[in-house]
Amino acid sequence: MIFYLTLIFACQLVGELLKVALELPVPGPVIGMVLLFAGLMIKRGIPEDLAKVGDTFLSNLSLLFVPAGVGVMLHIALIGEQALPITLALVGSTLATIAVTALVMRAMSRAEDADTGGSSDG
Repeated sequence: MIFYLTLIFACQLVGELLKVALELPVPGPVIGMVLLFAGLMIKRGIPEDLAKVGDTFLSNLSLLFVPAGVGVMLHIALIGEQALPITLALVGSTLATIAVTALVMRAMSRAEDADTGGSSDG
């Protein structure tokens, strides 16, 4: 299990190094996750011990939110001062996400209908 834990952190490190070296606009951990995924695709499966490490991470995921929660509480006054812009940004981004999701689903439904030659009921 230590090997797979090290592998996960190594993928994150390589992702961070690639982000900095290539000045990519994507977070390093995301790049590392893509690298790990590519490796698993090449291997054509997830080793049992890697699955155990992943499950352990997921079962303790709430602990990873503690630093973010502390940061929010540390700057609660600033958040209170900026409540309106924060609320507008959250509502606006939520509405935009819903609209884009609807448009994508509509386009995919039409493409599927064109491929099958039928029409969907819904």
